[in-house]
Amino acid sequence: MYSEETTIVNATGLHARPASLFCKTASGFSSNVTVKKAGADGDGVSAKSMLALMTQGLSCGSKIIITADGDDEQEAVKALVQLVESGCGE
Repeated sequence: MYSEETTIVNATGLHARPASLFCKTASGFSSNVTVKKAGADGDGVSAKSMLALMTQGLSCGSKIIITADGDDEQEAVKALVQLVESGCGE
């Protein structure tokens, strides 16, 4: 299992377009990938589910923890952190 914390930098947060790109990127990895707000209870939600991501209310400035478990866990987390820190293409 591998995790990293990052911060949402999109001015509008993780709304539909960036959430879709985030899910598409996460789905490209075989590892189980989850996302949760830093400090929140629970295990987080699947990074491969756009609906689950959208229910988290991830706005600009939200600190999130991306966790992956599987064969390509480090690559998955690093790719998603880079995507978030780049503003998800926006």
